[in-house]
Amino acid sequence: MKWNLKLGLLSMLLLLGCSDKPDAVKHEEAYSGAGHHAVYVVNHGWHTGLVISSNKIYESIPALKRRFGITPHIEFGWGDRGFYQAEEITVGLTLQAVLWPTETVVHAVAVPENVEGYFPQSEVAAICLTDQEFASLAEFISNSFHRNEAGEVEALEKGIYGDSQFYKGMGDYHLANTCNKWTAKGLKSVGMDIWPSFKLSAESVMGYLADEGVTAPARSGGLLRCPVVVDVED
Repeated sequence: MKWNLKLGLLSMLLLLGCSDKPDAVKHEEAYSGAGHHAVYVVNHGWHTGLVISSNKIYESIPALKRRFGITPHIEFGWGDRGFYQAEEITVGLTLQAVLWPTETVVHAVAVPENVEGYFPQSEVAAICLTDQEFASLAEFISNSFHRNEAGEVEALEKGIYGDSQFYKGMGDYHLANTCNKWTAKGLKSVGMDIWPSFKLSAESVMGYLADEGVTAPARSGGLLRCPVVVDVED
């Protein structure tokens, strides 16, 4: 009992001094739900990821374009470096990821046009973002990558499925800063009224979206179709 108490106190002290980055991007306007940029939230069971079109993120991270080339979407996930990249998940890795602040990675995956079809075993929700909302989300994802002194992102190991790659991440992973809190920060960055600090599990993130009426993609011919915005000249 004393050992468990000491371990808990040590973990709390470590968490007080660790990084909670990346921070959500401040977005003044509330999420509209009426934009023309389709973005997907994918629930893999223990963690969630964000799938966005590649064009905007290529602007801020050219290295991704060199790595993935022509692909309509990229899925991004953020998490503990050792746990995420491990070929075999052990109790030691799990405890280390939860109890001690650890280095992080961003997992990037090339995804085809039919996003839901690419993840047949996963729960997928879809949202439609305006230009400003999408730019805010792209900024948040870009800020999730660690940069070296030259301002370049740092590629690590090959990813865990499909055409994918790990990159060195920004911030520390710990009990109060999980991969699902990262997804919630992304949703906060587009103006959603979500409290990332209370979204530490995949279930809590997807539950929030369900409560907001965001569930499976509204499909047309198997694909999500967000409204097309047409500029009207005066």
